Amino acid sequence: MSLSSQPLFLFGAGYSGQYLARIWQGPVYASYRSPSSRAEIEQLGLIPVDAQSPEAIAAIIDDAHILVSPPPDAQGCPALRALHPVIAQAASVTYLSTTGVYGDRAGGWVFETTPPRPGQTRSQRRLAAEQDWIAARPDICIARLPGIYGPGRSAFDRLAQGTARRIIKPQQVFSRIHVEDLATALLALIGQGANGIFHICDDVAAPPQDVIAFAATCQGSDAGPEISILDPSLSDMTRSFYAECKRVSNAKIKAVTGWVPRYPSYREGLKAISAGVIASAVER
Repeated sequence: MSLSSQPLFLFGAGYSGQYLARIWQGPVYASYRSPSSRAEIEQLGLIPVDAQSPEAIAAIIDDAHILVSPPPDAQGCPALRALHPVIAQAASVTYLSTTGVYGDRAGGWVFETTPPRPGQTRSQRRLAAEQDWIAARPDICIARLPGIYGPGRSAFDRLAQGTARRIIKPQQVFSRIHVEDLATALLALIGQGANGIFHICDDVAAPPQDVIAFAATCQGSDAGPEISILDPSLSDMTRSFYAECKRVSNAKIKAVTGWVPRYPSYREGLKAISAGVIASAVER
C-alpha cells in the first residue's frame, strides 16, 4: 500500500503523533478542542479539525488513516465516541494502548498472546477501550506501548529540572521506546495494512536508575543519590509505576513488518538526544 498521497488523521496530536506526522508523506489532519490547541496545530503545519464537529470529521474521514492516542475516561474512549458514526469510512485505525494491560509479571516476558491482567485503573480502562475499538472496527491495529522517551522528554530533562531520582527496587526493569522509533514502527504497521495487537518497544528492558546514571555520565553531571522504593517520601503515584515489572517482546512487529529500532536500547537513544541527532525530523 502506498501512503504517498493518503491522509493521516491524528485524533490527539500529542508527542507520538507529531513525530509520525514528520515522516508522513501525505496531508496530516489533527483534532483540536479549543482555540489555543487549534493554533498549536497550525503552528506545527498540520490541518486542524474540530473534534467536537461531526461534520468536520465526516468531511475528511474518507480513506484517512486514523491514529488515536487520547487516554480513555470513565465512559470509554473519547475518540471512539466522536468517530463511531463514520469509523467504517476510514482506511485504517491504529489505537495507541499500553503494555500496562498485562499488569505485574515479576520481570517475566509478555507477548501479544499473553492474556491481559491489568492491575491499575488506568490500564483497566485502556483494555476496555481496546475491546470497544475491536467491536467497532474489527480490523483495527492496536499498538501496546511502554514508556516513551525522546527529545524534550528524557532523563536529560529530568536531570536539568532536578526531578530525576534513582529509585532502587531490586530486579525492577522497564521496557521503553524512543519516539522516533515509535514513529517508524507506526508507519510500517500502517503502510503494510497490519491489524491485531503489536508491541512497539526497543530490545532492552533495563533498570530505570541505570538510565538516569547513563544520562548523567553523558553530560558529565551528578546522577544524585539512590532512593529506596521503601522511602516514605515517595508518592503513591510513583509507587504505582514500580508495582509492575515485565519484559516486553518486540519479536512480532519485527517478523511481520521487518521493522527494527534505530535505537535498540536507551544507550543509543540517549546518545543521539545528547548529540542533537533527530534522524526523522523532516520540515513539513
